[in-house]
Amino acid sequence: TFKTSWNYCVFFEHLSVAQCFPVLGCGSHYEFVIEEFCLTRFRLDMQELDQSQWCSWEDTAKFYEELTNCTYLLASNMNCYWPNRMVDEFFIQVHRRYFHNCSMSGRRLRDPPNRILGPFIVVPILVTILMTALVVWRSKRSEGIV
Repeated sequence: TFKTSWNYCVFFEHLSVAQCFPVLGCGSHYEFVIEEFCLTRFRLDMQELDQSQWCSWEDTAKFYEELTNCTYLLASNMNCYWPNRMVDEFFIQVHRRYFHNCSMSGRRLRDPPNRILGPFIVVPILVTILMTALVVWRSKRSEGIV
């Protein structure tokens, strides 16, 4: 990494390129750079995976970590704060594109089978009916004693 008078130059080892950017803060230049370098690499990595593996954290963690590190290194090299609003929006878009069908556990959520779900529904209903019947029976029984 080196600075010229009005440009900021970054050498990307994993891409084998050197790129210079005008030093104008963290506006559209930073956004362009993270999309051009970080997102392009992430897209290529994700294309190597079958789409059914996108929700598998074991399969995508390395790519996601590289994407995160890339945005951090570029922000650091361009004297930008990290994380920032642009990075947040960038990752929201990445999640909308690649991880929108994933649950927190990495598997799609679905209802359990009826043989498991049934007792969890029926037992509370039966207990409610039995308790109501018991209260009514006890209240009628105590009316005659008064």
